[in-house]
Amino acid sequence: MTEPTVPEPYVAESPGREAWRMYSRNRTALFGLGLLFVILAITFYGSFFYAGDAYDIVWAPHEPPMVTPEFPLGTDYLGRDIVTGMLKGGGPTMAVGAAAALITMVIGVSLGALAGFYGGWIDTALMRFTEFFQVLPALLFAMVLVTLFSPSLWTIAFAIGVVSWPQTARLTRAEFMKIKELEYVTAARAIGAKNTRIIWKVILPNAAPPLIVSAALTIGVAILFEAGLSFLGLGDPNVMSWGLMIGANRDQLLDAWWPVTFPGLAIFLTVLAVSLVGDGLNDAFNPKLRER
Repeated sequence: MTEPTVPEPYVAESPGREAWRMYSRNRTALFGLGLLFVILAITFYGSFFYAGDAYDIVWAPHEPPMVTPEFPLGTDYLGRDIVTGMLKGGGPTMAVGAAAALITMVIGVSLGALAGFYGGWIDTALMRFTEFFQVLPALLFAMVLVTLFSPSLWTIAFAIGVVSWPQTARLTRAEFMKIKELEYVTAARAIGAKNTRIIWKVILPNAAPPLIVSAALTIGVAILFEAGLSFLGLGDPNVMSWGLMIGANRDQLLDAWWPVTFPGLAIFLTVLAVSLVGDGLNDAFNPKLRER
């Protein structure tokens, strides 16, 4: 007789590995991650092959693409190489998006955590403050801030972050109001944990998944925001970015489409990649899909 086999003990899968398993099943999310990796690699390593200055006038203005081998994407209205501009401008564009997302998360998570955890008059006051910023015209308010502090990459990132945090604050508040009533939070209070520790060490890590998704999507919104400000002439003239390339060549769009089209396509692909990654993270952290 064969001896009965003893089943191996069940080992719970770590949350990170489980999230990656869910993420890797989403083909569109994997495509977005691969696309984002390619864009980042080309942007940050392409400068080794195009070491010139994006502001250098290297050829005749409005040279069409695929005509001169040295300038495969043509030149803009001043005769600057579009390839060099896109390679040099990708880093600042993504830096603005990441910095704006960081500012958004710091402000939104801080205010939302305080409102959701304490409730009462603190919640009322912070939510009224949030609503004040939420009803302001975001683009107009950002334009005012950039104009007051003079256009630069960091003032643009600051302006975008200041006008983008209310949604994050509301999301954080909702998560904290739901989690603070759970048993492990009650247990932390019972053993004498201080409120600051409960907020940042107990509740916030468990509220992180939807906030990570929100941060990823905020990067794409911030990149579009920067392009819009640059299109309106409020970009940093001393630092090349994709938005600045579009804004500088917008008046010549009917005469030469390529100086605007190629940076615009780069912005579109980057925002698409970030959005697909954000959607994939949303599915990976969704407990209902995980149960299925």
